Amino acid sequence: MGYKPAMEIDLQHKPASQLSARHTLLGKDRLQMTASLREFGLAEKPAKMRSNQIFRWLYHQGINDFSLMTNLAKDLRNDLAEYFDLSRPEIIEKLVSTDGTRKYLIRFAPGVEAESVFIPGVGRSGALCVSSQVGCTLNCTFCHTGSQALVRNLTAAEIVGQVLLARDDLDEWPTPSAGRRITNIVFMGMGEPLLNLPNVLTAIDILSDNEGISISRRRITVSTSGIVPQMAPLGDQGKTMLAISLHAVTDALRNELVPINRRYPIAELLQACRQYPGASNARRITFEYVMLKGINDSDAEAKELVRLLAGIPAKINLIPFNPWPGSPYECSSWQRIEAFAEIVNKAGYSSPVRTPRGRDIFAACGQLKSESVKKRASERLREQQQLNP
Repeated sequence: MGYKPAMEIDLQHKPASQLSARHTLLGKDRLQMTASLREFGLAEKPAKMRSNQIFRWLYHQGINDFSLMTNLAKDLRNDLAEYFDLSRPEIIEKLVSTDGTRKYLIRFAPGVEAESVFIPGVGRSGALCVSSQVGCTLNCTFCHTGSQALVRNLTAAEIVGQVLLARDDLDEWPTPSAGRRITNIVFMGMGEPLLNLPNVLTAIDILSDNEGISISRRRITVSTSGIVPQMAPLGDQGKTMLAISLHAVTDALRNELVPINRRYPIAELLQACRQYPGASNARRITFEYVMLKGINDSDAEAKELVRLLAGIPAKINLIPFNPWPGSPYECSSWQRIEAFAEIVNKAGYSSPVRTPRGRDIFAACGQLKSESVKKRASERLREQQQLNP
């Protein structure tokens, strides 16, 4: 390496020349980034200082080129660029709805693609809906994503990468102190976040760090279909807002709509909600309830929903069903949705009806689905050779 000042190099540690090339620093929190720089060859104190500087370049300035990190010595920048990769995932398709919603199809690796959606006018200014998996294992029958088999979990770098790409597209660098377009992050894209909890928690740490993207944990919401054992760890470590995909008030119906209910039935799920760390009137749990015509939208079910949620600081999002090709359900009529909402409102619960956004580009709730499939390494290699003969 060209950069070898004695104050920074730890001679007891292996030199960077012995490391495998091109490890990524994206998706690492400060401690993990410091550890990577220690492995690279920096002594402990310089590694911590440099990790803070690089973290700010990556997540406050939006810079992914070491040569532009001007508070690092030039030789160090060259050496870091030789051994670390800062490249983002790739947007391979962007669709813009008539209502301003933007849907991104993102490629993380050959055959590994997922979608994320920017929704203007949600939260303080706009929300980015991110994916945590490619595909899903839960097979919720009203959800298009559930019809796509799981390919794999996304890494923390791939989750955070979705936010970086959206901010690239919205020209939102450096991180603004006011006038932001992305003010909220919702883990409501493809996949079940609590089945990928370690990577989701690392991503939350990075997204909420005040020296970087700086989105408050109270403006980050994680939605789950009800992976009960992981709810308390999410609350303890993530300290985010919680949303529950409920959609039914009886186990018989929820077993059909949300099959994970067979493992964690409604009573067990709601008990976990009552014990969720930090839940209060100021930090209410959101219960998502998709409105399915003739399935779950009766007055009796609205009254049972109120009874079930007694004692839980909650609000209820009523979601008009968003159709997709081949879907077996219809959306409840507007009159039926309003009647359902009135019962819930009279019981003292906030029950906003979620305005469908991005339906014309299949970006609305429950419509996300990429065309990714599991591919053997040999298939991926053939594709690469065809693209780069």
